[in-house]
Amino acid sequence: MKLYYLYISKHFLKNFIVILLSITIMFVLINYLTYGSRISGAFNQKISYIFYSWEYSLSILYPLALVFGVIATKIQLVKNNTMSALYSFGYTNKRLLLPILAIAMTVYLIFFFLQTTAFAYAKDDADAFVGAGTKISAAQKLFLKYNDTYVYIDKVDPTAKKIYGLSLFEIKDNKIRYTMKSPVGIYNGSGWTLKDAVMKTNYYEGDMLEKYSVKNFSNFNTLSGYKPAIIDTVSDAGGSMKLMDAYETYKLLSDQGIDTTKIRASVYNKVISPMFIFGLIILIFFKIPYLARYENITRIASIAIAISLLIWASFIGINFLSSNGVILPELASFAPILVLSVLGLKSYFAKEMIA
Repeated sequence: MKLYYLYISKHFLKNFIVILLSITIMFVLINYLTYGSRISGAFNQKISYIFYSWEYSLSILYPLALVFGVIATKIQLVKNNTMSALYSFGYTNKRLLLPILAIAMTVYLIFFFLQTTAFAYAKDDADAFVGAGTKISAAQKLFLKYNDTYVYIDKVDPTAKKIYGLSLFEIKDNKIRYTMKSPVGIYNGSGWTLKDAVMKTNYYEGDMLEKYSVKNFSNFNTLSGYKPAIIDTVSDAGGSMKLMDAYETYKLLSDQGIDTTKIRASVYNKVISPMFIFGLIILIFFKIPYLARYENITRIASIAIAISLLIWASFIGINFLSSNGVILPELASFAPILVLSVLGLKSYFAKEMIA
């Protein structure tokens, strides 16, 4: 590996790690000052809250830390006259940018992988400690659609993988064909096994109910494909999902004809939105001059930081609007990325003017 590559990689990685730790610790501190008094549990629960909050802060702040790391690295190289020295040896912006893009891509892929693990539930894990002081999450009073039937659930405990107070009924031609009630259901790996279920089947003569029959089941399997995490997400009790769970939820809701806007917006926020860093990194690296005498470097750095914050905050705001159905998720995620990518590629392939 070339010496210049190692030199720039070392400085950029160091700046990125320092900045990431700084802004995430500040995020956690503000969070704890805001919600710490509402954690009524023992000291270890406060530590758990801090840890999960830090995990969540990593997932949302790492793109910003990468961009700030580029700004800090370029300013550092300019102030030390390292950039001009590298230019004198024939290195161009394109070559000097390669180690930075390689590290940014590696960091992105690491966090992409983390979104397929329990890391994705960091926010829900942290929120569960606020108020109750224990890591418990239970959704209540849910209404779902399952094939041709409708399901009402009094309470879901995704941690214990149990549902309580389930009522399942099928309506066809404006008539209730059957109803089923069960006090408790247990997740069996692919669906739910209802305990002590009672099914009441109605028989009609024209529009009039003629008779009904009652049948008891000690165990009855239903709701195939509805994982506890899926039910928790559909209920809006838990807004976080691993990518594979999100994919399965999308397929299930699509098959049921249920709106998938929130699921798509959540996935795009984790996978697509962070990609704004690549176009922005190229723009910043090329726009900051390589000689300090050309511009006021402090002013340039301040402008770059302000623009980065504005773009990052805009992506968060746009994603919030898309998750609520105000903006189509595909438009909210892909359009800004495309604009930044075009601007970045235009700067990258433009002819470099070296004085």
